Amino acid sequence: MQVVGLPVAVAGSVVTVGKLLGLAAPALAGRFVDRFGPRQVVIASQVLQAVGTFVYLVAGDAVTVLVASALLAAGQQAFYSSVFAMIADTVQPGDSTDSAFAVVGAVRGSCFGLGGLVGGALTAAGPAALRVAVAVDGVTFLAAAAVLLLFLHVSHVRHDREQAVSVLRNRPYLVLIIVTALGSLASDVFLEGISVYVIEVLRGPSWVAGTMVTVLTISGIAFGAIVVRWTRSWWRTTGIRIGYVITAVWAVVSLGAVLVPPPVLPPYLLGTSVLLAAALIIGNRVNALAEAAAPRATRGRYMAAFQYAFTAAGIAAPGVVALFAVGPWLPWLVSAVAATVAAAAVPYLTKNLPEDAVRGRQGTMAST
Repeated sequence: MQVVGLPVAVAGSVVTVGKLLGLAAPALAGRFVDRFGPRQVVIASQVLQAVGTFVYLVAGDAVTVLVASALLAAGQQAFYSSVFAMIADTVQPGDSTDSAFAVVGAVRGSCFGLGGLVGGALTAAGPAALRVAVAVDGVTFLAAAAVLLLFLHVSHVRHDREQAVSVLRNRPYLVLIIVTALGSLASDVFLEGISVYVIEVLRGPSWVAGTMVTVLTISGIAFGAIVVRWTRSWWRTTGIRIGYVITAVWAVVSLGAVLVPPPVLPPYLLGTSVLLAAALIIGNRVNALAEAAAPRATRGRYMAAFQYAFTAAGIAAPGVVALFAVGPWLPWLVSAVAATVAAAAVPYLTKNLPEDAVRGRQGTMAST
């Protein structure tokens, strides 16, 4: 809000309200995916986000900032509600959606890291550079929409909805959403709170937190697709459960940093980020499981509902990070318990979700 000129407190409140308004987008996006296909919704989401960024460029008061924030949030929610269905539609018969999701994740991770570097450089350059950053952001959204419109052609088949069951009546899928929210909480707590933990709680070097995030990002880029190939004989739920178990261990190990002597604290913390990276890489098949387990006729609505798992984790994470004010152990305890509960619930998913979705196309190693 440095460019718009709003006070920080007002800007934060307005942006938060805009994001909350955007939470309604998945419900509509899911219906549009089922009716028109995921590609069209992804394209529309990019245009919506582009409009939001351009509104930011002309924003001069709280109302226009609210509109911009709501448009961006709605576009982002619509994007994540439809993009995995679109990716699945591009996979050739006999190929694995798990590998496709891993490759896309690596590309997104690379762009996330590059965007962070460019954004940091532009922020240091002053307000004029921030306007350039916002404008470039809007152009990239339009470019993405144009690429999909011109070069990606995926047919959409509308299935008979007579036998389709509502998400709210599909208990195994609801459990999958809850399990995913619990399992995702730890990584959001890491991203939101690692700087607080390293600098404020441990009194460690300020560079360590940023390096830990970099290690996490680079690990996902370098090893995501490779690990999916190595574990292609596993059932999807096997990888997910192992990932959640490692996440719980990571939370406990992170708490152990309070006992580590200062000279060895940086390498210890970097080691914990490698452990979290392993958990996320091994357990990254949850999107493929959610897409495969959704009924074809209402896949858009199911995937839109599934998106709320990550939204819920993202909303809860700042509150969990705030628990550092109570004690350095509490956020890690919450993260460990959440991951443990998620891991304990995975066998229920194995037994009750569609068998083909659980196994994947090549899965043979059962979840135990």
